[in-house]
Amino acid sequence: MKKLKIQISSACPLRYNMAVWLAKSRTITHHLKRKVGFMGIFHQDLWTSSSSSSCMQPGPLLSIFIPGFHEHQNSSTPRLFPFNSSISTRFSLHRFKSTKAASQLEHLYSSTDDDDHDNSQDLDFPGGKVACISEMRFLPESAGKRIPCYRVLDDNGEIIVGSDYEQLCEEIAVKMYTNMVSLQMMDTMFYEAQRQGRISFYMTSTGEEAINIASAAALSADDIVLPQYREPGILLWRGFTIEEFASQCFGNEDDCGKGRQMPMHYGSKKHNFVTISSPIATQLSQAVGVAYSLKMDKKDACVVTYTGDGGTSEGDFHAALNFAAVTEAPVVFICRNNGWAISTNISEQFRSDGIVVRGQAYGIRSIRVDGNDALAVYSAIHTAREMAISEQRPVLVEALSYRVGHHSTSDDSTKYRSVDEIEYWKMVRNPVNRFRKWVERNGWWSEEEESELRSSMKKQLLQVIQVAEKKEKPPLKELFSDVYDITPPNLREQEKQLRETIIRHPQDYPSDVPL
Repeated sequence: MKKLKIQISSACPLRYNMAVWLAKSRTITHHLKRKVGFMGIFHQDLWTSSSSSSCMQPGPLLSIFIPGFHEHQNSSTPRLFPFNSSISTRFSLHRFKSTKAASQLEHLYSSTDDDDHDNSQDLDFPGGKVACISEMRFLPESAGKRIPCYRVLDDNGEIIVGSDYEQLCEEIAVKMYTNMVSLQMMDTMFYEAQRQGRISFYMTSTGEEAINIASAAALSADDIVLPQYREPGILLWRGFTIEEFASQCFGNEDDCGKGRQMPMHYGSKKHNFVTISSPIATQLSQAVGVAYSLKMDKKDACVVTYTGDGGTSEGDFHAALNFAAVTEAPVVFICRNNGWAISTNISEQFRSDGIVVRGQAYGIRSIRVDGNDALAVYSAIHTAREMAISEQRPVLVEALSYRVGHHSTSDDSTKYRSVDEIEYWKMVRNPVNRFRKWVERNGWWSEEEESELRSSMKKQLLQVIQVAEKKEKPPLKELFSDVYDITPPNLREQEKQLRETIIRHPQDYPSDVPL
């Protein structure tokens, strides 16, 4: 049997100068985790101490509280060993606990539909009591009816009678609409630039502008966003300039990513927007970790992370939901269910009723919303954010939309779906047009303002693209910087070999990259 040794610093008082051995059995492990939590066992502050008067010395010292060991006789408060008064106030090791979760589970496990249920047969199982019945029942594969979709605006941009939604003032509503138009036009211009061979890659948000802008409007600037790759509207809303978008796509010297990322893989520390990475769904579990850190620091903010319907087929999605539910992290998962995971239709991807039903399976509050209805998206995300922060819980939002554009510039979607289907969603179910009708109906927008916006935006985009294209690329040395404080020998050797290759074959090296 393996042993877990708890080392006591020799600088501690004599009564603590001992070694305690614990059998690493399931009973003791359960007891320790229940009392101090996982974070209590591996808390960073306890490995070293910066205090000169501390009895703890730098080094691999593991401190664990053992109930009943060296407790003060006149106090009911348990003590830690080795004891250090300078860190005792910081030793908040208990994992954040929720009485809500416990009561909800207890109610769930103890309830039954049978009036004549024999409570004496209940199974007192870890996590709560489970009712036992004599009838063999299998849960059905579906609930029979699909989960309804929350909507505020009809296809004509009119408020549906009896709608429950967050009110928007003129300033926010107009900004939302102008940002949706700007995003739409930016996508068109950059997509054409790629087709002309001026940038190497691009992905549009066509058909999903409402999810981008409306969700961004519902958040605070302090909320941290971990995107997938179809959320440039979040940055646009937060003040990322057209020049910055262009610099990233062209990978020039003004690109904050120094040309190391694929085009449209944006990131901005200033705007709390974590850099996009190509691997699908990896950002989801990372978002939970970030949200848990906000919870520990008692921040008045949450984390919002995005994924597509294809991303929910990755293991990261399921791990993230379970992780968030167990830790009760203030994170909002937004799934853009646009019907297609590149060329895979959702009917070929899963048999469940979309994504919204998966939230309940993991113990997460969830809602399905019309992703082409900007007012509904804004209201749902606004409320989800409040829940996440005030109740310290995760929330899952499934936004039903449609990817009107191709998956990327590497895709031709007409090979797997009809042109008529695309045109229907582009014209009849257009989220930008629907929101415009509502804004105009309120007297906040006019045809003259529409023409002026589109004309000025087109001129700005053309000018910005021309300028960004002519700028130099980041210098060669940036390929090897920003990873190590002191460049290791292997990277120095690689840089040397690269420079020698360029000298031998200058004709194969781009002239706009400074050496």
